[in-house]
Amino acid sequence: MDIFTHQNAYKWFIPICALAIFIEMYFSYKRKAKNYEFKDVSTNVYFALTNVLLDGLMYVTSFIVMDFFFKYRLINWESTGVLYWFIAFVGQDFLYYIHHYVDHHSRFFWAVHVTHHNSEYYNLSTGFRSPVLQPLYRFIFLIPLILVGIEPLHIMFAYAMNQNYGTLCHTNFIKPNKRKGVLGFFLNIWEYIFVTPSHHRVHHASNVKYLDKNMGMFLIIWDRMFGTFQAEETTEEYEKLKFGLTSPLEDKGPVNIIFHEWKAIFADFFKNKKHLPLGTRLKYVFMPPGWSHDGSTQTSKELQADLRSQQK
Repeated sequence: MDIFTHQNAYKWFIPICALAIFIEMYFSYKRKAKNYEFKDVSTNVYFALTNVLLDGLMYVTSFIVMDFFFKYRLINWESTGVLYWFIAFVGQDFLYYIHHYVDHHSRFFWAVHVTHHNSEYYNLSTGFRSPVLQPLYRFIFLIPLILVGIEPLHIMFAYAMNQNYGTLCHTNFIKPNKRKGVLGFFLNIWEYIFVTPSHHRVHHASNVKYLDKNMGMFLIIWDRMFGTFQAEETTEEYEKLKFGLTSPLEDKGPVNIIFHEWKAIFADFFKNKKHLPLGTRLKYVFMPPGWSHDGSTQTSKELQADLRSQQK
């Protein structure tokens, strides 16, 4: 029986993460940091359970599709080899980076992913604030790794382990490395290669400078390679991190949190219906969030360009 399954990866991780959450809650209370709010945590748990339910319902379909492509793999590997597992973990993380990049740069996918970003709190429980509908299509992004001969079950194990690591990065209590000496040297190497809580705080921040940055889940090298890396500013003159969306939700009910962007897409698609061609209206669905035909709203790149021009 193969122990390298995503179910086992989550089974091992849940008690560890639960303990870490209670420890973080304790220190948040002791330091009066106000990192937790009951309704927000309840929403995170609700979304995690809903995501697990949909994941279970999609389990058979996703593995039927993945097994179909596995039959046409280009390479046959020994699944016990070090190189095999290196490719499984690094390849999966790279495909996650691509998936995550698409989530942020196509409004259709952002409408699903936005659920993970609309909390105004940032703590370990935020890692469970899942994009609820993602199991419907997540496996499609894994097909290239399947075609090079990595078993679907092992890809999902790598995905689960990388996600577990990423969940632990959702904390405010681990600051950027400022140590010197030997320990500081090795921590700097770690921060250069791997995602840290500081890197992922940037990803969740709604400050203009931080929008659509640090897409990696386990490795931050993809962001450094492809120009999406942004270090966390720690100088006093820079504004504090603000979490959540650039336009916070007024209705924080669980249904609206999941579907609010779909509602906005629907409204934009049908506005000025008589005057806008179909191609332009479709751009409101698939172009980056914030795109508009008349400049009435801006994408993150446009907002960042304006910020840079103001700072000159």
